[in-house]
Amino acid sequence: MTWYVLRRLVISLLVLLGISAVVFFLLHLVSDSPGRVVLGQRASPEAVAAFNRDNGFDRPVVVQYVSYLGRLAQGDLGRSYKLNENVGTLLWQNAGRSAMLSLAGLVLALVIAVPLGILQAVRRNSLVDRAATALSYVLYATPSFLLGLVLIAVFSQALPVFPAEASQSHSPWVVFTEPRSMALPVITLAVTSVAIFSQYQRSAALDQLGQDYVRVARAKGLPERLILTRHLLRNACLPLITLVGTLVPTLLAGNLIVESLFNYPGLGLLFLNSLQREDYPVLLAYTLVGGVLTVAGNFVADLVVAAADRRIELRK
Repeated sequence: MTWYVLRRLVISLLVLLGISAVVFFLLHLVSDSPGRVVLGQRASPEAVAAFNRDNGFDRPVVVQYVSYLGRLAQGDLGRSYKLNENVGTLLWQNAGRSAMLSLAGLVLALVIAVPLGILQAVRRNSLVDRAATALSYVLYATPSFLLGLVLIAVFSQALPVFPAEASQSHSPWVVFTEPRSMALPVITLAVTSVAIFSQYQRSAALDQLGQDYVRVARAKGLPERLILTRHLLRNACLPLITLVGTLVPTLLAGNLIVESLFNYPGLGLLFLNSLQREDYPVLLAYTLVGGVLTVAGNFVADLVVAAADRRIELRK
């Protein structure tokens, strides 16, 4: 396990290094003169050149990238062009709210999807299974912004149950302290995940129902409920654990749409505002956060699956 963890850590660092290089050079191609972005289109060429020279932006792009890696190794993500604030501070201020929103959406999706997938597997090809599968395909094909607009139209305008705008509190615990104002963002974020998770859970449960240990348990006369909860559930959830790890960056992207739609102050809204302002240090840092979450999600998922299923051999 120790060698496996070390090897995965080295691979993860190389992947993150590659992500940072690709994003850095792409942003440099989009705008090779940060001075023009910061000072505006009306700034004189002399002022732009002086700004770029004072901040090292006139050096070759490879030298700039190496310098950026040096600052990154010290925990310095740069400084926002437009807000004149440390990028790390901006991310930290918004990360908690986005994390709680993602966590709430993920938990809600799993609470619904796991029992639903097992129910579909147990009642394969029944009316319940066919209806749930059809609904899952429809929800999966529905864009998040369209789903959010439908929820707003139904539950905020036609039936004024929930507010159309999310809470503007800066507390990361607002999802739990103000559930009414956060209901629609959480539901919007969870619904698409339910559509994916339930179908994976159904396939995994169907595979496990055909295994010998299930047949033996039934032959011994164990109650069906006990077979499903004590024997089948653990093994059927292993593929879902891997899927959740790979979908961590998808949750981050979903936050971008949901936070924009419901005006929720988090990382997604910060990214969109930075994109409109051409605030490239923030965009670069946000992309790196997505890369870190992708690598970490896959890494943790592999460890959890290996710990849950002793049949898996970790290659050194």
